[in-house]
Amino acid sequence: MADWHDRITVDPDILVGKPIIRGTRISVELVMDRLGDGWTMEQILDSYPRLTRDDALAAVRFVTEIFREEDFVAISKASA
Repeated sequence: MADWHDRITVDPDILVGKPIIRGTRISVELVMDRLGDGWTMEQILDSYPRLTRDDALAAVRFVTEIFREEDFVAISKASA
């Protein structure tokens, strides 16, 4: 499985600098929103043909690493 660094990029000229899947305009946020809405990996891949399974998994690994590095817990968000 590829490292997320090979698949996730940030470009201030694409989606105002949101992390995206390299070579697309598909944001990590969109992938995570779909998963959070209960979409299966197959539904995501069918809906976004340029996205590969490894791309989607890279998005999950990216978010996991970001949360691991955070110095705070968003208590107000979690308890809302």
